[in-house]
Amino acid sequence: MPDRFSSNIPSLTSPATHAFAVTPNDTVDLSEVTRAVYIGTGGALAVRMLSGQAVTLSGVTGGSTLPLRIDRVLAAGTTATGIVGLV
Repeated sequence: MPDRFSSNIPSLTSPATHAFAVTPNDTVDLSEVTRAVYIGTGGALAVRMLSGQAVTLSGVTGGSTLPLRIDRVLAAGTTATGIVGLV
């Protein structure tokens, strides 16, 4: 199948090309730093940003995609489920 965009250089504004399931964990980093995060079922999302700052986003709506560069989703404080990392 042809890929009309194969010669385009990937950037943070281009669509994701890879996805992986995220299991919240207070001590283990994600397998890759994300470009965005998809939330299957809404709730709170506690993350560590790429800068190292920890933040909890409350009231995240299920089915939303958040443009976050994160390296960890924390178990403590996260109630959202069905989290998918996008890169």
